[in-house]
Amino acid sequence: MSGIGVFGGTFDPIHVGHLVTAVNVRHALDLEKVLLVVANDPWQKAGTVVAPASDRLAMVTAAVAAVPGLEADATELEQGGPSYTADTLRVVSARHPGADLFLILGSDAAALLDTWERVEEIRARATLVIVRRPGAVEVLPPDGWRAQSLEVPRLEVSSTDLRARFADGRPLEWLVPEPAIGVVRARGLYEPRR
Repeated sequence: MSGIGVFGGTFDPIHVGHLVTAVNVRHALDLEKVLLVVANDPWQKAGTVVAPASDRLAMVTAAVAAVPGLEADATELEQGGPSYTADTLRVVSARHPGADLFLILGSDAAALLDTWERVEEIRARATLVIVRRPGAVEVLPPDGWRAQSLEVPRLEVSSTDLRARFADGRPLEWLVPEPAIGVVRARGLYEPRR
């Protein structure tokens, strides 16, 4: 039986911290692949997402194209409407019958699990992989969850800062994968509003 990592996010924009997390989880758990699931309409981030979902998917697709075992996933865009993890896991499970699903979360997101929609469905479908930075306090899931905790390298990268860097022309090299920078520039994303 194979293991599939499910790593959701707005990826607005995707950056090296996302890729470091995905490749480290894949390696540590010996997963067949990690799906980077682009949120269509993230209900918990209403009003803070800047780039349209199709552009964020294009950035993720470009960023992971040459990275073995990582794949951009459009499940939530195909479903339309608000993005709920329970729905995403149901679709991914149907597409990969027999695969064990591993839901990859930061410790900040794991601490808020009780606020998620249909949390019982999520618990039934996936093992949590709670990633934390070196020195961070380990966050434990509520009782009854299958879960693993995994330390990944600390990379302090802020999507808000990256969008500002794009807007004012500051360097982005080594912060955002070069193919994703190309998508941003070709589509005119994150430019200053006139």
